[in-house]
Amino acid sequence: MAAPSGIYEAKPKSKKIRTASGKARRKADTNQYGADQYGADHYGADQYGAGTTSGTATLRRPVRRKSRPTRLEPWDAVTRRRWANGIDWPVAIWIVVCHLGLLAAPFYFTWKAVAVMAFLHWLTGGIGVCLGYHRQLTHGSFSTYRPVRWLLALFGGLSGEGSALTWVANHRKHHAFSDQEGDPHSPHDGGLWSHMLWFIPRYGSAYERELVRRYAPDLDKDPGIHWLHRLFLPSHFAMSGLLFALGYFGWDTYTALSFVAWGMFVRLVGVLHVTWFVNSASHMWGYRNYETTDDSRNLWWVGLLAYGEGWHNNHHAFQRMARHGHRWWEIDVTYWTILAMEKLGLAWDVVHDVPARTKGSAFRVQGSE
Repeated sequence: MAAPSGIYEAKPKSKKIRTASGKARRKADTNQYGADQYGADHYGADQYGAGTTSGTATLRRPVRRKSRPTRLEPWDAVTRRRWANGIDWPVAIWIVVCHLGLLAAPFYFTWKAVAVMAFLHWLTGGIGVCLGYHRQLTHGSFSTYRPVRWLLALFGGLSGEGSALTWVANHRKHHAFSDQEGDPHSPHDGGLWSHMLWFIPRYGSAYERELVRRYAPDLDKDPGIHWLHRLFLPSHFAMSGLLFALGYFGWDTYTALSFVAWGMFVRLVGVLHVTWFVNSASHMWGYRNYETTDDSRNLWWVGLLAYGEGWHNNHHAFQRMARHGHRWWEIDVTYWTILAMEKLGLAWDVVHDVPARTKGSAFRVQGSE
């Protein structure tokens, strides 16, 4: 069910701050994510925010919302609907196994394993999810070669967060209905729900197929992305075997087990929760540079842990921008990596800056006039 017009809008603070209505948002969702509009149209002006979920943004001082939106359905009705088909047991078991494996870490500690964990956290979380899944595959913040896209999708899959197909589809849906009914993981439905419960209900294969068809038709046409989708679980077994072999043949059995405990389980749990904090904490706490029609916030500690993804209000205001840090103190490691790729010729058409205001643009940045 789509939300009625304006139900989740913040009231303007001044005449310069305007927000898009729910009706305009639903229309933008149809235009932006329609199956025919990928490529140049999909990654065109609408992805900067004109007519998308962010409405009009104005650079301004941080503000607090004085009230929260009302529900369209009672809490118990929403809960029953979401859990009507029970639990998605493969997903639930995967999450439990990742966390149980974490318990072995204190018994197999080596500093070499900590170093492996830190490197793989950056490779799978920073490069795979933040740079690959999010800025390239979801929003087209830059262009690159198809084999590089596949490599980024492989690293993203090794984060444990699912394949690029489902990750990108869910994230695009989040932007289409951000903090409205239809958002897969809004804190309006509870902090724990937005953090890690939202993917536990079983929605069924028909829902998953429609989700991908509706929100990720470009990836659905890519055979390489489908191949990586099928290899999601086998790739983790292969990674575990590679880490064990590296520790065993390089040192000994204890080191091999430490590489698996820290390089797999500690790293997986760390990447998972850091990404989930972007969905939950960055819509609950922090400051806002821009007026948007959702509750996105810039949260410094998520910004640091998530390689720049925690400057979430900036991102919701200008979704296609490769640069998420818009003020000098907003460190964005992922953007630095994109800059390095651009220098090496591995990235081009990089969206560096807030787009200049043009006639008919929905965004006005304070001080630009």
